[in-house]
Amino acid sequence: MALSASDLPAIYGLLTNSMNGDERVRKPAETALSQSESRPGFCSCLMEVIISKDLASQDVRLMASVYFKNSISRYWRTRRDSLGISTEEKVHLRQKLVSHLGEEHDQIAQMLAVLISKIARFDYPKDWPDLFSNLAERLQSADILTSHRIFMILFRTLKELSTKRLASDQRNYAEISSHFFNYSWHLWQTDVQTILHGFASLLQNYDSNPQQQHAELYLICERWLLCLKIIRQLVISGYPSDSKSMQEVQPVKEVCPILLTAAQSFLPYYASFLNRYPKFWGFVKRACTKLLKVIVSIQGRHPYSFGDVCVLRPVLEFCLSNITDPRPEVVSFENFLIQCMILVKVILECKEYKPSLTGRAMDESRVSLEQMKKNISNAVCNLIASLMPNEHIVQLCNVLIRRYFVLTASDLEEWYRNPETFHHEQDMVQWTEKLCPCAEALYIVLFENYSQLLGPVVVSILQEAMNGCPASVTEITPGLLLKDAAYGAAAYIYYELSNYLSFKDWFNGALSLELSNDHPNMRIIHRKVALILGQWVSEIKDDIKRPVYCALIKLLQDKDLSVRLAACRSLCLHVEDANFLQREFADLLPICFNFCFKLVEEVQEFDSKVQVLNLISVLVGHENEVIPFAKQLVQFFQKVWEESTGESLLQIQLLIALRNFVIALGDQSPISYNILLPILEKGIDINSPDELNLLEDSMQLWEATISHAPSMVPQLLTYFPYLLKIMERSFDHLQIAVNIIEGYIILGGSEFLRMHASNIAKLLDLVVGNVNDRGLLSVLPVIDILIQCFPAEVPPMITSTLQKLILICLSGGDDQEPSKTAVRASSAAILARILVMNTNYLAQLTSDPSLLLMLQNAGVHVEENVLLCLVDVWLDKVDNASSTQRKTYGLALSIILTLRLPQVLDKLDQILSLCTSVIMAGTDDLNEEESSSDSLDSSRAHGDAIPSKELRRRQMKFSDPVNRLSLENSVRGNLQTCATIHGESFNTTISRMHPSAFAQLKQALKMP
Repeated sequence: MALSASDLPAIYGLLTNSMNGDERVRKPAETALSQSESRPGFCSCLMEVIISKDLASQDVRLMASVYFKNSISRYWRTRRDSLGISTEEKVHLRQKLVSHLGEEHDQIAQMLAVLISKIARFDYPKDWPDLFSNLAERLQSADILTSHRIFMILFRTLKELSTKRLASDQRNYAEISSHFFNYSWHLWQTDVQTILHGFASLLQNYDSNPQQQHAELYLICERWLLCLKIIRQLVISGYPSDSKSMQEVQPVKEVCPILLTAAQSFLPYYASFLNRYPKFWGFVKRACTKLLKVIVSIQGRHPYSFGDVCVLRPVLEFCLSNITDPRPEVVSFENFLIQCMILVKVILECKEYKPSLTGRAMDESRVSLEQMKKNISNAVCNLIASLMPNEHIVQLCNVLIRRYFVLTASDLEEWYRNPETFHHEQDMVQWTEKLCPCAEALYIVLFENYSQLLGPVVVSILQEAMNGCPASVTEITPGLLLKDAAYGAAAYIYYELSNYLSFKDWFNGALSLELSNDHPNMRIIHRKVALILGQWVSEIKDDIKRPVYCALIKLLQDKDLSVRLAACRSLCLHVEDANFLQREFADLLPICFNFCFKLVEEVQEFDSKVQVLNLISVLVGHENEVIPFAKQLVQFFQKVWEESTGESLLQIQLLIALRNFVIALGDQSPISYNILLPILEKGIDINSPDELNLLEDSMQLWEATISHAPSMVPQLLTYFPYLLKIMERSFDHLQIAVNIIEGYIILGGSEFLRMHASNIAKLLDLVVGNVNDRGLLSVLPVIDILIQCFPAEVPPMITSTLQKLILICLSGGDDQEPSKTAVRASSAAILARILVMNTNYLAQLTSDPSLLLMLQNAGVHVEENVLLCLVDVWLDKVDNASSTQRKTYGLALSIILTLRLPQVLDKLDQILSLCTSVIMAGTDDLNEEESSSDSLDSSRAHGDAIPSKELRRRQMKFSDPVNRLSLENSVRGNLQTCATIHGESFNTTISRMHPSAFAQLKQALKMP
């Protein structure tokens, strides 16, 4: 039943109660509102509450806007299960929203902008064609507040529409851009002048500016920022990227220089407003940072237009100037300096600005697209070269190392106060947020571009720093801080610096001396030594790997947490290295584990725990001898799991570590089951709160557990139904699921089949027919193994699935698609196996009326016996089958010879030809099997841990009846039966065989 104006008091009361602190009042109200969401008129009631400024409290109005937004997401589009929102109500709501543009409450105004943007995504332009024209018309006569709200709506709506990817939607967006860009751009420039004039007035009349004027000016500032965001959106989303279209985007050349000028104009006020006008100081900080961020975004979207001399020259000169020689107001403005560095970095690493190495045909009559790109790239390269001559590049490198890499007093204070936080903030992962990591990121790109020039420069700085501060110096002097900076510079460019510096000499000399100095201040150097030992891992030769491992273990027990965490990361890099020397590390493993256990107890931050757990996981995954530490590791994993509640990333890392642990334990893995199985059950339960984050890694742990279990345990058997629930929801993890099913079949045997027959049947029926060819190719081997292990029990149990396989075989249409051919070949092999191992059942299945009806409904016309149709498939797909499948085809076809059907003689020549070729190729296939067996024996000889599942699977392969049966004997015997059944007709058919084919048959069957 529809809601009307008379229901407004009730809705208002429910909204009020939904915010009540008493759960007994709140819960019924929330339930009632939830039930009302789908009723016609509900959104209209909410709209009336929102616009009732005088009657409703601000909190109730805000809550009404939240429910309105949720209703739009759920019911604005027509739904089958709900009446939803009628066309008439939608028209009413759109009119109401556009008429209420002067909302004074900031949060409600933001929600109204979101509401309009959500509706516009569905209705513009088809059902709301006048949205932008109405907003533009209202702008003409709007006061400052209303214009601010309109620009808020425009920004939200343009951002929402920019995410629509259909060609028609992008054309609509381009049209909006063409209409709105000029107006927005003109207003933005006007507001810049208004703001700058207002700022000048503020400084001149510090004590006489009334608060009302401040509020009005601040609202203009906020509107200006919104307008800037709109301009960014229009330039970036309103035009196709010029790197693809090769069309110049004129607004880039118009906008970027003026954005840069605006930033230059605002910068002096950063220092002036700091103590006088904190609110406007905050705006200046946001404005300058945002201006450069917009320029970075435009460069990323339209690199070629940005590369024009009128844009690139002023931007690059401005940024380089602020980095190398900042004005006083910029020195303390870290966010601005970070954006300057980011801009230089993106320009230097932009692939469109790299010189092209491809040539061009001399007789081309017109310039190709690639040639146009090459011309522009070369022009930009030349421009950058002119703006950054060698002396400027060397200067920039020196400034980055000597000024921005050097730890400041505030850095050292933060380090003393919280070494963990300092470690993670200095991490390169957060390079866009902190000045020093950002300078390091720029330095790396600079070095990659100019390595030949800068290699000797960095070595010179390193030598200067080491000579100026010997290893014995422990006072925190400028010399020591410069050495720390130089060590950082050397760490990040190991791949090039190794040409100028012998790591062995460096390590045996200065680095070892510094590591032996345990003065507390040496933590500064120790942290960088730990970084160097990790970064230089690929350059460390075998003869000094052992001392390096020992050095990192020593750093892992340093008193400073930041040093220990740095050593933890570097150790991880060494263990993961392809040239890791396990024998040199084996005796260090106990102490390494112990220090890791201690470290994880001492650290407090989530990122630190993840980092230590990652090292433990890597150690477990790369070391064979973990069984002596199994008890400690189990206790450790138990403790971490108990402490990780609500921390999904930490739990994911623990699941990875447990998986490595299970693999390392091999057939000893049951010693971990007390902790592992409860964790596993929680991770694979799709009703668990953390399921979304943990499922994938939990399934990989499940697969590893099954694969390495020496025997099936009752708990693992009870988990199988979870797999059906996972697959019923989606096939995202199909391949892992297939591996798990295979493990259960091989490990669980008849007990597994007895407990979960119905679940297996449901799961296979769910997958077959509902996944693509790749998915089918992954699940068909499981069906094959099931039938091999249980030839009498399984086929009747999975009749529906087998009927689908017959449909796949008889559907055809796979000539041009290799994946479909493979699916038909594998499906046909499964059906052939059933004929070999359960002949009566396949005869029953192929004559079942329900199968014939299914084939008919699918448009497959069967003119003869379905079984004979399968014969055609076996004959047709033999060249696409594996050696085992070909033999299965041969055995099945030999059984076909015993049928009392005259059509068998029509196919006799082909059947015998196929069987002959399979028998003759048998020697090669035998060699292949022996090779596989040798490989298994070799693995055992070398002590490699082979999963229990893999051993059983190979044993099953060797004991497979298809491999054990003699095709030669089967064909010889059944050929005699065929001769008896058909008599003279058989002799006539045989006599028509080609002499050479008949001779090969006699040779294959060893007939005289």
